[in-house]
This record gives sequence, C-alpha cells and structure tokens, in this order.
Amino acid sequence: MYPSGSFSDRVSLVQLNSEVRNAHLELLSAHCATHQLRIHYSADHLARFGQAEVLRKSAEAAGALYQFYSSIAKRIPGAAPAPEVFPRLTAEQIARGIEALASHLRAQRELYLPLARPLSRKQLEMLSPYFSAECLERIRVVELHGARVAAPDFYAEARAMGIENLPQISHLESVTFLDVIVFNETFTDRGLFHGLVHCVQIKVLGLERYAELWVRGFLKTKTHYTVPLEVQAFSLASKFLRPVPEHISVEAEVRQWAADNRY
Repeated sequence: MYPSGSFSDRVSLVQLNSEVRNAHLELLSAHCATHQLRIHYSADHLARFGQAEVLRKSAEAAGALYQFYSSIAKRIPGAAPAPEVFPRLTAEQIARGIEALASHLRAQRELYLPLARPLSRKQLEMLSPYFSAECLERIRVVELHGARVAAPDFYAEARAMGIENLPQISHLESVTFLDVIVFNETFTDRGLFHGLVHCVQIKVLGLERYAELWVRGFLKTKTHYTVPLEVQAFSLASKFLRPVPEHISVEAEVRQWAADNRY
C-alpha cells in the first residue's frame, strides 16, 4: 500500500492508466463470453448441467470484481450511472442512424488512409494463421500520437433522441474504418486483431449490412461491447492471445455466424 499523498512519487500515472485500460479490455472479453452463455442457456440449465466447481469459482470471481469496482465507482467524482432505458425509435430514425454510421466509416477511411502504413513482415507472419494473405495485404494501420479519434458528428443527434450510452471512441484501443485500423495510442497486437475481425466482417457482410447489424445490435443490447459484431471480435481476439493460441480462420467464423443469424 502506498501512503496517501505520495502515490505520484511512487508510481507512474501513465503506467497506472495503462494497466487500468488493460484490465478493462480483459473485463470486456469476459463480459462478452458471459453474454454468449446468457443468450444460449438459461441460468437453470447452467446450474443443473454446467460444471459446478467452475461455475462456483466464476461466481466468486465475478462477485469479488463487482465489490472492487463498486468501491472505486463510489469514489469517482461526479460519476453517474448510464441510462438503462433507450427511447423507442421509429423505423425512419433507425434507417437514418444506419446510413450515418456507414457514411462515417467511409469518410474516416478516406481521412486516415494518407497517414496509414501496411502491416510489417513480422505482423503478416503472426497473423497469417488467422487471416488470408489477400486480407492482410490490403489492411493499413495508423498510430495516433498526441491525438485521438474524434466522436462521430451523429452522436449529437443520437443524444438529442435520448441515447446516451454510446461508445467512447477516444477510449477505444483501436477503431476500424473499413480496411484502415486506427490506434488511439500505441499499437497493440490485441487492438490489431480486434480491428482485423471487423475488417473481415465488413468485407463478408458488406458495409451497409455491417452498419445495420451494428446499429440494431446496439439498440437491442444497450451497450457496444454486447453488440454481436463486437462480441465476436472480443472473443476471437481472446483466443488469439491465449498462451497456446487457437489457430482459426476468422473469415470462416464470420461466415458461419452470418449463416447462423448470430449477428
């Protein structure tokens, strides 16, 4: 424990916030995996047929995390809970939101493309078990130093309609604009893999369909990390980061989810 008032002398605040972001990403991966259990199985079925010891340990871990983060949340100045109820939108409003997202992704791709670079040879070799050569060769990446991706212009209209729980773009590790992946800070393998999954989703589904699924998924699940498109990206990135990686074809996974209507 560090004495009160001497923390900044003992620990780098940059390191602290880096570790906070890493923990946040791990929690999102766990949340996505749990969300998949929730939508496929009832609590009763999990309790009756799941491995009891694994479930108990999971419940204990989740409880400890809840207590820890709840104690922190109470100390954050001005912290307010996100709204739980979304407004009921018309078909026209939803269609406008879908078009706004698709247009934004196109425009941002053109904005960042001149600053982008191709993947390195080392990165191509690392990712080749998961993505086709054609996919990897067309991908471009951008690292922002001293800047962050701005929130979309349509956020103002969304908030005016009562939608507040929007993704905090500037806090995301990476943001995908078709085939250009932009990093808000430094480049990470996790952010690259996550972004690449979205690149494949857009290629397989088409931009308009991707935008529709993202918007409808967000309106249904209320948070961006439980949108099925995001759940898949978090899940596959988690498999990639395991000590013994599970080699899979991301495109095959995307096509299978699309065939099974899991988006």
